[in-house]
Amino acid sequence: MATITFDTHKFIQTLQEAGFDPKQAEAVSKAFREATGEGEFATKRDVELVRQDVRELELRLDARFEKMDGKLTLVQWMLALVVAAEVVPLLANLFR
Repeated sequence: MATITFDTHKFIQTLQEAGFDPKQAEAVSKAFREATGEGEFATKRDVELVRQDVRELELRLDARFEKMDGKLTLVQWMLALVVAAEVVPLLANLFR
């Protein structure tokens, strides 16, 4: 994540030029520094990296789902064969 830097001296001067006394300007500068220093901000690059990670994860998940779909199809066919192997002799005995 990116950090924000700014010239505190210039910030204090700007506040004093706007009518703040030096003590007030220092206090506002300190409060601003603490407030912005605690937060983390994402840059456009950070957002793009996250998007890229999500795309890669999506591709991996798609591949896994396709693989599982193939396995499920195989299990369905095997189950159908087992059922047929059990049902056909029963039906044959029933109609004798």
